[in-house]
Amino acid sequence: MTSLPEAFRSAARGAGATASDTDLDAAANYLLGRWTEPQRHYHDVTHLAAVLEVVDRFAHLAPHPDRVRLAAWLHDAVYDPRALGDANERDSAEFAEGLLTSLGAPAEVAAEVARLVSLTAGHATGENDPDGELLCDADLSILAADADRYVRYTSAIRREYAHVPDDAFRGGRSRVLTELLNLPSIYRHAEIRDRWEDRARANLRAELEELA
Repeated sequence: MTSLPEAFRSAARGAGATASDTDLDAAANYLLGRWTEPQRHYHDVTHLAAVLEVVDRFAHLAPHPDRVRLAAWLHDAVYDPRALGDANERDSAEFAEGLLTSLGAPAEVAAEVARLVSLTAGHATGENDPDGELLCDADLSILAADADRYVRYTSAIRREYAHVPDDAFRGGRSRVLTELLNLPSIYRHAEIRDRWEDRARANLRAELEELA
């Protein structure tokens, strides 16, 4: 079984990074340190591994799967539950471009991975963006989890926002769920949508009813 640092090294190499294996492994371990910060209960290494698994599973849908893998590694590199708006995603995108540049990735690749990371702020992709669609679909894959895993997910999210009073959390979370349900489809790629859309919508409706 490939270790996470090995997976990062492989993706970085595939995307054109020229740094040494030692430097790539150091970067991977540094990122894993970020993914294990104490404020993370859902946005942790388990989430990272789950997103990477989906990207690997559906890599055939993306023209540049290694760029998508790097974006998965970096999309929550900065994560502060108290941050406002899309600050985490903007900071993660900036961090991604700087890190990949330091690892010898081509400027185009570093900028594109940063763009992909920024998409996770609202999971809104434009026309003809299969790489972005795969990253967003992978990031939202938890919404189609089985009932037990979905409950663990929502509990972990609540722990991340423990500083938010119950009424405010219910209101904010309800708005997020409603926005997702109002999308024409939660998942962009047809192959993924056919597998997960119905289950995800059922989970979201059930959570919304519970919050109400």
